[in-house]
Amino acid sequence: MAEQKIAEAMAKGEFDHLPGAGKPLVIEDLSHVPEELRMSYKLLKNAGILPEELQLQKECVQLRDLLHACHEAGEQQRISRRLTEKSLRLRMLLEERGLNTSCVFYEYESAMRKRLEE
Repeated sequence: MAEQKIAEAMAKGEFDHLPGAGKPLVIEDLSHVPEELRMSYKLLKNAGILPEELQLQKECVQLRDLLHACHEAGEQQRISRRLTEKSLRLRMLLEERGLNTSCVFYEYESAMRKRLEE
């Protein structure tokens, strides 16, 4: 029945002007994400949500970059304090979720750190 409906729609030309028609499919490379985390990663990504631990890691990377680029002592101190707060929150979150002892997390973490630092 489904094949019949598809055939009818094709005959009517309902698939002729779809977005991306004639273009190759973009296949997302998820090799950097452990297999058991891929589904949740994909769901979060499609929803536009970044897990809190990744958001905190991203903010830590940005604050480190700011700290290295900053030459004013007062501003360096302010940025350093924010970096310490974010780092502590990240450690607490990882411990709370049991991710700090997971070997899967360490593999995932190193891959994500690389991507965030690029």
